[in-house]
Amino acid sequence: MYKSEEIKPRSIKNTNTIIESLKKMDAEKCKLLFVFDGGAFAGILTIGDIQRAIINAADMNSPVSAILDINKVYAFEGEEIDSIRQKMYRLRAECMPVLNENKELVDVIFWKDAFKDRLETDVREKINLPVVIMAGGKGTRLKPITNVIPKPLVPVGDKTILEEIMNQFESIGCKNFYMSVNYKSDMMKFYLDHTEHKYDIEFFEEPKPLGTIGSVALLKDKIQTPFFVTNCDILIDQDFRDVYDYHIENKNDITMVTAVKSFHIPYGVIETGEDGLMTGLKEKPDITYKINTGVYILNPELINDIPENQFFHITDLMEVVKARGGRVGCFPVSENSWRDMGEWPEYLKMIKVF
Repeated sequence: MYKSEEIKPRSIKNTNTIIESLKKMDAEKCKLLFVFDGGAFAGILTIGDIQRAIINAADMNSPVSAILDINKVYAFEGEEIDSIRQKMYRLRAECMPVLNENKELVDVIFWKDAFKDRLETDVREKINLPVVIMAGGKGTRLKPITNVIPKPLVPVGDKTILEEIMNQFESIGCKNFYMSVNYKSDMMKFYLDHTEHKYDIEFFEEPKPLGTIGSVALLKDKIQTPFFVTNCDILIDQDFRDVYDYHIENKNDITMVTAVKSFHIPYGVIETGEDGLMTGLKEKPDITYKINTGVYILNPELINDIPENQFFHITDLMEVVKARGGRVGCFPVSENSWRDMGEWPEYLKMIKVF
């Protein structure tokens, strides 16, 4: 029998809302919750379930019972442990609920217990897509430290933010990095030339500030596959292979990673119509937005849409794509999965994590 204290912090009611569940995952630093209907086990809710619901425009204030996958794979009482391990390995499941014949929860087998000799659940196929890192800014919001070193070399823990970003992409198979540089570029080149790493880095220098995507015009004819673009001051706790799968399956031209951010309004919010007549009243609502995190996937032909040697933002490129009927997709992650080092308060939070 499983110990209830192991899953209690990660348990919710089926009446909890989607946004409440997402916040619960952030608070518990997990990507899976156990859902109960009263005292009865109703199922497990994963971050993937929530992400698919958001992509499909689900109301974030609707209960999780509306998005629970009733076809989830579980183990059953009396099932051989090897069979359970095979299910967990195939699904990359961090844990496997065990049900009895009445579909009551009688045990939970965690990956760390089933695979004591293999702590990592990553059994997925690697992808080797190019990664473009926008590292040319002056980092003025992090002065005075950026008066001395460029923002990409600011340390977080034992490594620089730049190394943490590249290591995350390398862990899913990415080997080829293109780095847009300008401010203190010689220092960055020197540091990376004298640092051991497993990937190839090609620097390209913008002659002047060209916006959030303008310098990528310098990569024309160099990239032939979809590629990642990332700012140099953010980290996202997300397997980017999921983002790539969504990009391909949805036939997007651009996919933007967005953070789901919720704001609590401590007042009654009034909705009005013609003649100022009240049409609705919401008491102290939570308002949810999707925030641009600064990580994207672009199709290679979009490089030709970026004007050469002109100031050009990624938002300008999105408008070009939308104007011709193209697809700009948004892949959601939770608020706390996104760490932005761009300003001092956020930087201090990030180094506490590391």
